[in-house]
Amino acid sequence: MHQQAGGGVRGRLRAGLRWRQDRVDRWACADLTGWWRDAELLRDLGPALAGLYDETPTVVVGPVSRGAMIGALTAASLGVGFVEARKEIAQATDSDRWVCRTTGPDYRDRNLVFGFRRGLLQSGDRVLMVDDWADTGATARTVRALVEDCGAHFIGAACIVDGLLDPRLRHDLPIRALLDVRTL
Repeated sequence: MHQQAGGGVRGRLRAGLRWRQDRVDRWACADLTGWWRDAELLRDLGPALAGLYDETPTVVVGPVSRGAMIGALTAASLGVGFVEARKEIAQATDSDRWVCRTTGPDYRDRNLVFGFRRGLLQSGDRVLMVDDWADTGATARTVRALVEDCGAHFIGAACIVDGLLDPRLRHDLPIRALLDVRTL
């Protein structure tokens, strides 16, 4: 069933993506907003991402912002909970324990702080990370470190688009995707 649904999802993802570039821009920008307008795609996206791995997670983690949206769709399709990995953490109180990590350089050469409340992941959880796009692998590496800091097991990262610059990351993290950027 995942194969049939995945083929339809992949086609709708390709159809909904637009590359935007002005004449003076050196690089084109991927415009993903067409994906979110397609109700059928939204319904099928979570199961398609969940189907990239055989191991069933007990929780899905999605980094802000689009990873949180599609991570919640994936968690709902699996019938498991969801944890949002936030940027720029602000503790509510001194006793509000967070687990935080700083990324290596991302696609914009930024180092970002990601984290979540420590009690949201338990030792023994099996965690699937979900995001829209993998480019440098910095976010996936950081989320994996956060998961391991909690004593949980990192299954891998399920992404919509694999745009990895370092192909070794597909195996090392691991990262699996519905689309390869070279086919877009």
